[in-house]
Amino acid sequence: MIYIGLAGWGDHDDLYEGTPSHAKLETYSGFFPIVELDSSFYAVQPLRNMEKWARETPPGFQFIVKAYQGMTGHQKGSAPFDTREEMFQAFIASLQPLLTAGKLAMVLCQFPPWFDCKKEHVDYIRYVKEQLKDIPCALEFRNQTWFTTDMRERTLSFMKEENWIHSICDEPQAGIGSIPTVLHATNEEKTLIRMHGRNRHGWNDPGNGKWRDVRYLYQYKKHELEEWKRNLEQLKNESKTIYMIFNNNSGGDAAGNAQEMISLMDIEYTGLAPRQLDLFSE
Repeated sequence: MIYIGLAGWGDHDDLYEGTPSHAKLETYSGFFPIVELDSSFYAVQPLRNMEKWARETPPGFQFIVKAYQGMTGHQKGSAPFDTREEMFQAFIASLQPLLTAGKLAMVLCQFPPWFDCKKEHVDYIRYVKEQLKDIPCALEFRNQTWFTTDMRERTLSFMKEENWIHSICDEPQAGIGSIPTVLHATNEEKTLIRMHGRNRHGWNDPGNGKWRDVRYLYQYKKHELEEWKRNLEQLKNESKTIYMIFNNNSGGDAAGNAQEMISLMDIEYTGLAPRQLDLFSE
């Protein structure tokens, strides 16, 4: 099965005409069966939030929860936890409402551009997996050294041996802080694909603090999505379930591209939340 959705549900205005802000997730789940939860990256979420989001979505809806920034080395400054173990315990506890509801697809561990391929970082990846225990986990790199000619097969073998879900990226090739699209599943059950866009000039931080506004400014062309249709057909032979997240949000293009991809794949999802307009259909 192929599930297609978006990174976050708050920024897609073309989905929400007339929808109050408190009802956006419920409306979103009438269009897509999965979502990437990004707020968990910035803070370990309180149980009330996770309970609310589980309650507002249909039974078959799935969340891809981004790992807290302190767990993946992004955090700068002091952390709100005394120890690493406490941090991981708090994060795992926050997932319980989604686990109980059967709505956790996976945790996404995305490591930063400075997290390069070396022994101490391999050891830390093992530590993260040990802490997260049996929770399905996806691994995404932002440093090319993991996929050089010499290291690519070793990296993929390591991910498979450690039972990591491969987060395959479509992103611009803009130096050491970007990775190539490596079409290889490392988990027979699940594979994650993240569509970051191909804005090469906006990918890296030029030092003016505005790069976050333009990094994901990109609209996929039809021929690029058709290329991914062929890629998905290939990956279906390697992994039972594929999750595809469109993250090209900066210009509001993600929702349209995701819907176009669903149409190209000729997918009709069942079990979505009823859309308000459907109340008036015959």
